[in-house]
Amino acid sequence: MADPFFSGRDSQEGVLTPSEQRRLRFRNIPLRIVLPNLVTLLALCMGLTAIRYGIEGRFETAVTAVMAAAVLDGLDGRLARAIKGTSRFGAELDSLSDFVDFGVAPGLLLYLWALHEIKGLGWFAVLVFAIAGALRLARFNVTMDDPTKPAWHAEFFVGMPAPAGAVTVLLPLYLHFSVLELPASKAMTPFYIVYVLGIAFLMASRIPHFSGKRIGRIPRDLVIPVLFGVGVTALLLAIYPMELLAVLSVAFLAAIPLSVRRYNKLAKAEAEKAAAPKEA
Repeated sequence: MADPFFSGRDSQEGVLTPSEQRRLRFRNIPLRIVLPNLVTLLALCMGLTAIRYGIEGRFETAVTAVMAAAVLDGLDGRLARAIKGTSRFGAELDSLSDFVDFGVAPGLLLYLWALHEIKGLGWFAVLVFAIAGALRLARFNVTMDDPTKPAWHAEFFVGMPAPAGAVTVLLPLYLHFSVLELPASKAMTPFYIVYVLGIAFLMASRIPHFSGKRIGRIPRDLVIPVLFGVGVTALLLAIYPMELLAVLSVAFLAAIPLSVRRYNKLAKAEAEKAAAPKEA
């Protein structure tokens, strides 16, 4: 049947008439569909605002804006699923917002901060990081609804997620504004470039990373420790934001070998399970 929004055939043939098409075109949209998209747009504004603060040289504020974008990015999808407001439009908008927030903004901040000291190579690293972010998001969209994936694949991301890449790639900036005061000198710039290229590789690669999607209900006996940990983390983030972000970035990178080991273990178990009937 033809698309009712682009056909002028009579409704008796199973297609809406022009007047019916106009009524549907201007029908009310449920608020539950709009709310997640508003959160996504707010995250996009945070990413663009981070670029503005970077241009003004206010890098600490710019980092805060990127972190806010990451938090909002984690909320919009959960909000959409909670209120049943998911839509194809929202998914496309989320991908475009993620590219700006986590593919463009962090690279530009690093370039404006230190990578411009070696202009050609510094800009090359920024471009590679942005391209890796775009490829990572495109691959995620393609494989998101793959029905052939085993259930345990939900425990992992294929390649470093774009928000995690944005947070970890800013590690040199955290260390610069922390108590370590890592210098933004020309002598250090090659090391920063290599680090940015390494994060870009992790994003574009197929190295598995823990997704955290399976973290759901908290055991009753762990509620108090979890609340205590969240409270302490919030206090540290308020008092020592750069130091805490540096620690979290290093911890995330250190967890990659563990995620690879876990992934290989599950893949091996699945292969043995699939081969068992044949041997019998």
